[in-house]
Amino acid sequence: MNKKTGKFYFVANLGFDENGKRVQHFKRGFSTQKEAKQAYDEFMNNRSESGINKNSSMSFEVFYEDYFLSDYKRSVRKSTFDNRKLIMDKQFRYFNNRKLKDISLAYLKKWQNNLSEQGFSNGYIRLIFGLLEQVLDLAKKLGMLQKNPARQVGNVKKIKRKVDFWTIEEFRKVFATFDDNQYYDFFSKVLIDFLYMTGLRFGEAQALTWQDIDIQNCIVHVNKSMYYKNADEYYIGEPKTSASIRTIAIDHDTAKMLADWKVVQEKNIGSTDFVLSYNGSPTNRSTARHMIEHHAEMAGVHRIKVHALRHSHASMLIAMGENALVVQSRLGHSDIKTTLGVYSHLYPNVNREVADRIVGILDGVKFNKNAKRKTFNGNEYLKGSDL
Repeated sequence: MNKKTGKFYFVANLGFDENGKRVQHFKRGFSTQKEAKQAYDEFMNNRSESGINKNSSMSFEVFYEDYFLSDYKRSVRKSTFDNRKLIMDKQFRYFNNRKLKDISLAYLKKWQNNLSEQGFSNGYIRLIFGLLEQVLDLAKKLGMLQKNPARQVGNVKKIKRKVDFWTIEEFRKVFATFDDNQYYDFFSKVLIDFLYMTGLRFGEAQALTWQDIDIQNCIVHVNKSMYYKNADEYYIGEPKTSASIRTIAIDHDTAKMLADWKVVQEKNIGSTDFVLSYNGSPTNRSTARHMIEHHAEMAGVHRIKVHALRHSHASMLIAMGENALVVQSRLGHSDIKTTLGVYSHLYPNVNREVADRIVGILDGVKFNKNAKRKTFNGNEYLKGSDL
């Protein structure tokens, strides 16, 4: 209400123009607040398509760089932002010469198909298209688009990927290839064995310090994760989720291996905080990948990715008969649905085992002729011989 005139008014925010200036519509002179509200609703409902198009004249590139990136950066972890920004900067160039209003359904579909034709995986396409949906969601929220065309086109269908892992027998073959008398070989053994036996995410393992390891009681405290860019640029931050903060019990063999490694590590490089380090600095993923490839070839088993050691740990637990709740706890999943969604196919015999346990459950039960008989429409239920 205008205090001078005693009249009510409304202000409609219509987004931003191509220069980033806010666009608003004012209407004054209403006798009551209710009239002002009704007029506002009518104005917004009758807002013309040309009005939307006028506010959509900003280019995609300007909107992405000046509005979306800062908003997205506040909503995700720094490591997530840095990694995904590299992807977005590369793939969103396709739209840089387009105004928001000119991003049509056909244009989006063509881009989506181009990604597929370039050989990108289904998961990668889903990721980048989902990020574009977020960009255009923000444009719609700010009044620059009436609808989100990416939502109309729809993302590609999710294809459940087969989880890759080493079986226990395969890992035994790999384990036999390490020479404990060679410093780097011993370190390779520690890194691969530790990831296999704990199921830690690689960033969690990178961030582990000796203070996080209770060798005497065979316990590992997971409470942080590392964002690693290079040997000179890395930082330790929060783990992926609150459920990622956990305590993992390790077997005595792994605990002894860590104790031996601590002695060897100090002898070769002196004191260092990081458990998985052969030179005083955190070990990067590419080093771990080369270790896996080298020893997989020596052992005559198939190569797996670093993250597949986490899957290998889960598959080992399942092969040992552990239930999904145990797997969830060990891996630090925040939701049992995540665990079951990834590893349910590794429980192939559960249905059969349940059925086998049901057999004979009704043995010994006899017909009770004295049980009270119910009626249906005034008639006693038909006996089996009458059916």
